[in-house]
Amino acid sequence: MHQYLFFIGDFPIRAYGLVLSLSIILATGVAYFLAKQDGRWHNHIADLGIYCGLGGILGARLWDVFFFDWSYYQNHLTEIFNVWQGGMAIQGGVLLGSIVGIIYTKRHKIDTWAMADIMAPAIILGQALGRIANLLNGDAFGAPTGTAFGIIYPVTTLAYQTYGNQPLWPAEVWEGQLDIVIFALLLIFRSSKHAKGQAFILYTMLYSIARFFLEYLRGDYNNLVFGLFKSAQMTSLLVFLVGFILFIYVGWQEKKTSPALAAIDKNKPKKKIRTNTKSS
Repeated sequence: MHQYLFFIGDFPIRAYGLVLSLSIILATGVAYFLAKQDGRWHNHIADLGIYCGLGGILGARLWDVFFFDWSYYQNHLTEIFNVWQGGMAIQGGVLLGSIVGIIYTKRHKIDTWAMADIMAPAIILGQALGRIANLLNGDAFGAPTGTAFGIIYPVTTLAYQTYGNQPLWPAEVWEGQLDIVIFALLLIFRSSKHAKGQAFILYTMLYSIARFFLEYLRGDYNNLVFGLFKSAQMTSLLVFLVGFILFIYVGWQEKKTSPALAAIDKNKPKKKIRTNTKSS
């Protein structure tokens, strides 16, 4: 586990930044493949990857700063954008990244829900790779296991500064593995008949479930909201509930509109086929 891969003079090349960049590039590549397979909008994927990637990084950082660590950053304003210190909340990343994606699709007259369905597996794959960056950086770490089992982080990491040489639950490793499972489930779901928008909504629901339970193993944020759940758990509950309602709603809308469209097609006057009856 190395935070610094090498130095160019006094400038460090951090494993966190390199792996995070690779996760965005590879996720964009997967989204391009899926869009090409779908036959629509693949020429927009590179731009979407750049804009949504940058929006995701900014949203993840600001969410962490203002919702999790404001007590620290209000006295260290110059460190707000020091993402290499750790502190990126994926909920904020998905939120701002999605907003950027919506703006882009509206400006280019692209079906937003359909594009979201295409990109959903790529997004969760990017998250899975991003957790490798967290592991190498020693953030998003677990709580002490209380046994000899667990990860012991180097002294330079936030995890070590928080818990010393205690073995910690491999929370970020397990989350990355669950993200891969969600990636596979989304590919399977997309291959079946579903309403437009349901693949993206299912992504938010599955990740929310995984994140809710993994938070019991996390050791970086322990403050409870209303004495019940951590902030990330409250967010996960809200996203799951909204997602569940939307999943049912878009499915109902699909069933409602399909017969109507079929009826319209059925009642369209058929073109008469002209035949040449003249004999030679």
